[in-house]
Amino acid sequence: MKVSFGFVSSLLLSGASIASATAWSFEDATVSIAAKGAGVGGAPKNKLSATTPLAKSVTLGATDSLKLDLTTVDGTKAKRPHQAFLTLTDPTTGLEESFVFSVKDSGKGKVSLTHKDLPHQFLTASKPIPASIVIGAFGSSTPYKQKVFDLAVTRDVNVPLAVPEAPLRYAADAEIHHIFREDPKSPPKIITIVFAAAVAAALPILLGLWATLGANVSHLSKALGAAPLSHALFFGSIIAMEGVFFLYYTSWNLFQTLPAAGLVGVVAFLSGSRALSEVQERRLAGLR
Repeated sequence: MKVSFGFVSSLLLSGASIASATAWSFEDATVSIAAKGAGVGGAPKNKLSATTPLAKSVTLGATDSLKLDLTTVDGTKAKRPHQAFLTLTDPTTGLEESFVFSVKDSGKGKVSLTHKDLPHQFLTASKPIPASIVIGAFGSSTPYKQKVFDLAVTRDVNVPLAVPEAPLRYAADAEIHHIFREDPKSPPKIITIVFAAAVAAALPILLGLWATLGANVSHLSKALGAAPLSHALFFGSIIAMEGVFFLYYTSWNLFQTLPAAGLVGVVAFLSGSRALSEVQERRLAGLR
């Protein structure tokens, strides 16, 4: 008796669960194609079934407008779902495009579309495009997805098709071979010789002016005796700086020249300060 009672209880629970399960669907659905300027109610309507697709294709011309009205139901009760779409699927490429139904709380929904709403691939489709209705919501109710009709898209051949530019796709480019500019070269040797001769010819003039201004060569021994290292380093740094400039002119680049010029400049500054201090001491002593 207990086994029989348990079996009957299981059947009752199963029946209750089956009875409580519902599925989304739609009622009172119609699709119409309105030509431009047809006015309100001027387009014939085709009634749609939730179980059987429309027998004939629906043709959407270049200036036509498609309008689909329906009432969504959960089981037998009109209700607003969380999602309701009209989905078009290209049978050749598999491209899909969905259009959202505007649904009220009463379950009454509608969607409309024209050529400008369709991807350009649909405008050149060679076969009718299957149109499906998708309805779903949170909860235990089974969602609905079913083909309801075929959409044949026709366009005006005299109007060029506006195809958008292909999207930018990142990929490996071809290998790039850089061609660098050659390093700058020194001017011709003849120009160097001419300017070097001009500088050498100016040296006697410089020495003459130096003697005219009161240079006293006899103080050389006193200067070297008082600060030999400072005077030697200062004079040597001047010669070294000229050598750095010569190397830069002939073979060195800027990155080789700057460190050497910086080092020679520091030596010239430090030794020159001490050498000038020694000269000032002799001047203050009245020796100059």
